[in-house]
Amino acid sequence: MRSTASPVPVSRRCVAPRLCCGIAALVALLPAAQVAGAPPSGAPATAAEVPAAYVSGSRAFVAEEAERLGYGVEDLAALMAEARYQQDIIDAMNRPYEAKPWRDYRRIFLTPERIDGGVAFRREHAAVLEKAAAVYGVPAEVGTAILGIETNYGKDLGEHLVLDALSTLGFAYPRRASFFRKELGELLLLAREEQLDPRRARGSYAGALGLPQFIPSSYRAYAVDFDDDGRRDLWGSHADVVGSVGNYLALHGWRPGAPIAARATLVAGLPAGIPVADKRPARPEQTLARLAAAGVRLASGTLAEALPNDTRAALVALDGEEPEYWLGFENFYAITRYNHSNLYAMAVYELSREIAARTAPEHAPDANPGSAQEGGGDDAAG
Repeated sequence: MRSTASPVPVSRRCVAPRLCCGIAALVALLPAAQVAGAPPSGAPATAAEVPAAYVSGSRAFVAEEAERLGYGVEDLAALMAEARYQQDIIDAMNRPYEAKPWRDYRRIFLTPERIDGGVAFRREHAAVLEKAAAVYGVPAEVGTAILGIETNYGKDLGEHLVLDALSTLGFAYPRRASFFRKELGELLLLAREEQLDPRRARGSYAGALGLPQFIPSSYRAYAVDFDDDGRRDLWGSHADVVGSVGNYLALHGWRPGAPIAARATLVAGLPAGIPVADKRPARPEQTLARLAAAGVRLASGTLAEALPNDTRAALVALDGEEPEYWLGFENFYAITRYNHSNLYAMAVYELSREIAARTAPEHAPDANPGSAQEGGGDDAAG
């Protein structure tokens, strides 16, 4: 899965000072190049279909960012001339999975195939998963579940050229253009650091990379060389992939041994004075004592051990087949730092419990088949 092509040649010395008068002429070539030929990740847009904002944004990016990124202007202009505007990327951004109700979102990821894949991944990579759990405190089934949600354990790495995705969103998606323009710069810095070819790297329509689907800035900040081979390879090294997921969660507030979520029951309807989160994450700021006083109780049998009354949680309402109420703890919130959605965190949690249930000692391949238990834990939904 690792790109074997050499990275795009770059110049660490900016030549902009001696080319100031020629920049306009140089980058004026970009629009024609951007619509010429068939791009690798889809049918090319015609000149009439490429938004003017994309063209002007690409020109400005070259003129403004070459020096900061360590590229010569000619090099960066030539690289950006290979990027293609992709309307399907804009369309995908406007219909995210996270807009679905929980009952539909859950069906996408909590499938027998995804669970079986997680069990197989957990067993195949047991050694590195346990090593990461020891180093970062993130249980093996949680790291596995994140990879299951993100890329189906590496089977679905994304079909878009990341250069196309980030340029399209950075120049022609006004709502988040500044974010994706920054990520485009991060991609080019990452390419030099990790010896990647930015013209060939593929990922999601939002520009996420590798098995854990890190955006370029997260790759640079949180990926780790867990196999000590001198590279951080999120495509070809399962050790680096697993270690990087653990490192990401640890640095975003994961608490080893603490719970993630638990079913809640409402004694008398929605509690007065207690915020109720839906799809958008909320920090766990309510103590269990306050929640109990407001009529919010942990569902019977949801946790193996009682929690102190000062444990903090957020009350979450999900639109399942019937309304569901959950308490999300610090670790639930840490998962939402990976993807800012309570639906995502709940899918990771439930998938992790299914994987854990099926990789417990009684489910080992040589165990008595009659001892297998169906389903997840006591508080698994569905």
